[in-house]
Amino acid sequence: MHLHIDPNKAVPASLPPSKNESPPESTGITENNSKYLRPLSTTKRILSKIPLAKTHENIYTVPNILTFSRLVAAPVVGYLLVHDYHAAALSLFAYAGITDLVDGWIARKYQLQTVVGTIIDPMADKLLMTIGVACLAVNGSLPVWLAVIILGRDVGLAISAIYYRWISLPPPKTMARYWDFSLPSAEVKPTEISKINTALQLVLVGSAIALPVVPETIITAWHLSEAMTGFQYLVAGTTLWSGLSYVFSNNAVKILTKEEIQKRIAQAGTKKH
Repeated sequence: MHLHIDPNKAVPASLPPSKNESPPESTGITENNSKYLRPLSTTKRILSKIPLAKTHENIYTVPNILTFSRLVAAPVVGYLLVHDYHAAALSLFAYAGITDLVDGWIARKYQLQTVVGTIIDPMADKLLMTIGVACLAVNGSLPVWLAVIILGRDVGLAISAIYYRWISLPPPKTMARYWDFSLPSAEVKPTEISKINTALQLVLVGSAIALPVVPETIITAWHLSEAMTGFQYLVAGTTLWSGLSYVFSNNAVKILTKEEIQKRIAQAGTKKH
């Protein structure tokens, strides 16, 4: 059987598109540029290797751990004072004072300074001071008027710290991010008189804790009660002075810029490795 094809009626190799049919869209891929395109999975792998900017710093350092231990020790000291365990309270208070010196030395020597350290270190001092002063005023070891001056200044500074933390927190402003101290936003630099005042307050509280432990004969012979009264007036003056220094200081509180935050976190990451 022979198949005969009429050349005048042969079917064309390709039919032109109809009027209602639009031509297919071009993908932009030609034989010349297809070899330069990468698969999507390869692109994802490349992007995953690009390090992203960190927004948190390493807060689990030895100085911060020592500082945190002082935060825990503060309420224990208060409990011991209220129940007249002055010897035990004095021992724990001495531990807090020693670690206050040691953590700063370690942070400077081994370059472990963190933004959160600048916040919780004075916080630990103030918590110990607040609890100590309040409990000593309750049991009559310190006059009430002095306790009001010391605690009033600390309350004012605490309110200021809450305010500056909130306004300096990068968006989004949430409570979870607010209490995330590994996310730096502001830095507190104590004034010189504030450092002196903190030292004097520590000596005052330590002396008030230790005085009931000292034998009465030594207190009378050395006129320790009179010396304690004069020292209380001195601390009252430095407390008022230090409070005013924060009001009139231009660099006591510094709100960190985005670049400064990234720089500090990068430095913390370098120290960690």
